[in-house]
Amino acid sequence: MGAEREAETSNQVSGGQLGNVVMAREISGPVTFTTAGRGVPAYLQDPSRWTLAGEWDALTAGAHRARPDDSGDAVPPYIPRDQDQLIRARLRHAAETGGLVLVVGDSTAGKTRACFEALRTELPEYRVAAPTAGPDLVAALEVIARTATRCAVWLDDLESYLGAGGLEPGLLAEFGRLRIPVLATMRHQQFDIFATVGDTERAGTDHTRSALTGERVLRQLDVVEIDRLWSAGELQRAGEADDDRIADALTHHGPYGLAEYLAAGPALLQEWHRAARPGGHPRAAALIAAAVDLARTGLTPPYTRGLLTEAHEPYLTAAGGPLLRPESLDTALAWATRRRHGATSMLVPTQDPDAWGVFDYLTDHTDTPIPDTTWHTALQQTTGADELAIIGIHAHEAAPGIAETSYRQAAEAGHIRAMFNLAHLLQQAGREEEGEGFYRRAVEAGNTRAMVNLGNLLAKTGREGEARVFYQRAEEAGDSSAGPDQ
Repeated sequence: MGAEREAETSNQVSGGQLGNVVMAREISGPVTFTTAGRGVPAYLQDPSRWTLAGEWDALTAGAHRARPDDSGDAVPPYIPRDQDQLIRARLRHAAETGGLVLVVGDSTAGKTRACFEALRTELPEYRVAAPTAGPDLVAALEVIARTATRCAVWLDDLESYLGAGGLEPGLLAEFGRLRIPVLATMRHQQFDIFATVGDTERAGTDHTRSALTGERVLRQLDVVEIDRLWSAGELQRAGEADDDRIADALTHHGPYGLAEYLAAGPALLQEWHRAARPGGHPRAAALIAAAVDLARTGLTPPYTRGLLTEAHEPYLTAAGGPLLRPESLDTALAWATRRRHGATSMLVPTQDPDAWGVFDYLTDHTDTPIPDTTWHTALQQTTGADELAIIGIHAHEAAPGIAETSYRQAAEAGHIRAMFNLAHLLQQAGREEEGEGFYRRAVEAGNTRAMVNLGNLLAKTGREGEARVFYQRAEEAGDSSAGPDQ
């Protein structure tokens, strides 16, 4: 046993969202998933109307716009990436056996475009099923299974599909059984939230009664990573392209990746920061700052006009308030939502004309402390246990008080991971007796990591006999790391 067992087993936060799941050592027969009385969305009902991959367009797939050329085309020629062969080989294999191919990279690294080109090239005659959320993914699978449609499933920003009523291990197994290829992308920051926490937890036994999370899905995948910065070979291939936009990017991209520069990420980040000054657009800058930080709390967009109006005021006040001569709210929103460089806007439109998302490049490149007011605003907007647990994970190190509040609310709603994370948070704060109580609740729900951590806590306080009981339970549940610190 390692000398630092407590560090190995409890100094991590368990990430992800929870959903209804199939619990089994293995799945050997058909699994039926239903939408629990919910109708199949109209856009998924008729597979014959789903676009053929060979006729799909990159912007619809989710690729970032670039500055339009003289013909108005906002999609530059594709520059082959070093990982193309690997992505395409895995996609071809998934087309034969079913399964999920996941490509991970930073915002605007070019992962969506690379996946789009792979799908269009390798499976041009496949229909593309592109559900917009986790529950729609379940509905899409039902339609595919019922109609035997030859199709590929497209999941841009995979985190949007993980969790309650969406993608979990049983559903992933069903894609394999039906031999459906799934192609997905995910930003590094989101991947880390789901995949790099809770590495010591073991799953898949009769003793593990807790619901599985996105973390368990990601563990089954061998991801492909696309670098933000382009390699020498990629830059050479870019230099051979006959496109003024790519030539300009090669000349001026500096420390940025070409796709990053083409999507105007660095330019928009600088323009946002310059706006917070007298004579600039200080209210717009505050609105964008509020949206960026709401996203960093884990609160899922879209953000309504009312929410942004409330959330941006502390930012505007901190920047100088009336001294900045701020513009009107309508003027500020118009500025923040205007497309720049023909590529994108800082606040991005959604299906609701009075609600917006935020350009994820700004979120990924902001590391300033999130104000307490924004954390509280995010909490006020959140009612579901999954969402509360996610906010707790984001706040765990940055705002422990907020994390405790969100974990407690989620734990009272029966969220098992929140119980574990709250116990760990309390233990970190020296409130071990209180933390022990939440470890015990998580143990009774079947969480094997809680069994190990509770055993460690009991052993530290001289209760070795009781600690051995929980180590044994964890071992029987499949956790080979269970045992006392040495």
